[in-house]
Amino acid sequence: MSTETVITDTATAPRAALAATAAETECILHALADILDGITDEQANAPTPCTQYAVADLRAHVVGWAVAFGAGLQAADGRAADPITVPIMGSGSAQVRGAGAAIVAGIASGGGDRDLILADGAGMPGAMALAMILWEYQVHGWDLAVATAQPWSPGAEALSDSIAFAEQMLTPDFQGVGKAFGPRVAVPTDAPALDRLLALSGRDPQWAAPLP
Repeated sequence: MSTETVITDTATAPRAALAATAAETECILHALADILDGITDEQANAPTPCTQYAVADLRAHVVGWAVAFGAGLQAADGRAADPITVPIMGSGSAQVRGAGAAIVAGIASGGGDRDLILADGAGMPGAMALAMILWEYQVHGWDLAVATAQPWSPGAEALSDSIAFAEQMLTPDFQGVGKAFGPRVAVPTDAPALDRLLALSGRDPQWAAPLP
């Protein structure tokens, strides 16, 4: 997760829409958990498209932030755990699945209507945080999947929602060389939805792990 997060005002989404997004997010996190279970010890130091992280580092990053986000969306005061302090248990897959359930429960209890407060004190509306989580976990799921030669195929609705979110949120203030998100990558207008989401997010959909 690039945690230099885009912070902006956003209208509170209708409860049914929030619940649907939470369910999509839980599905993505379950798919990510399967990816985590498929990572071998030999792949721990392999590079990923998220260039600042090798596989093991990115695994720790996504697990820590998933737990933090789940806790924050459930908390009455919206305060997330510090992802740096989250111990990774085994592959981390059980923690990621648990985070998906926590996100669904948190949204059901009003987590989308209050601010999510990160460990560094930065805050964002819960509804926006949920949309951001769905977006970034689709991208990071692909990062880990392609780095470890595993399949990754988010659902059409989740991809559509996150493309719309990324198009709105990734302004020049936040995207480009040396910024929180890399520059957009050119792809054909009729490219698959996953490729378009990756390209919007500064990923090359054609990235492949280097040969040993």
